Amino acid sequence: MDDTTRIELEAAAFRALMHHLLEKRPDVQNIDLMNMAGFCRNCLSRWYQEAANARGIEMDKATAREIVYGMPYDQWVAANQTEADAAKQAAFSVAFAKNVGFSTEG
Repeated sequence: MDDTTRIELEAAAFRALMHHLLEKRPDVQNIDLMNMAGFCRNCLSRWYQEAANARGIEMDKATAREIVYGMPYDQWVAANQTEADAAKQAAFSVAFAKNVGFSTEG
């Protein structure tokens, strides 16, 4: 497979993932994604921002989040995010430290 085709397929798979998370399963909470898979929508937006910045494209966190969430982040949170119980929050601290690289504590 040539590089152009591979990149096109990877982009199509990313778009399908985004569609799935935003349109089909907006009910799946970021905390559950992080706790089970080690990444969430915020990770995707950070990776998107980092990829843009690495290519000399200036992009801030809010812009990257709006691209990944399909709307301003605060608007998505208000429409979709639910309160996490203490057990989920504790698991998140562990998953975040393991997968992102630093603790969410204090």
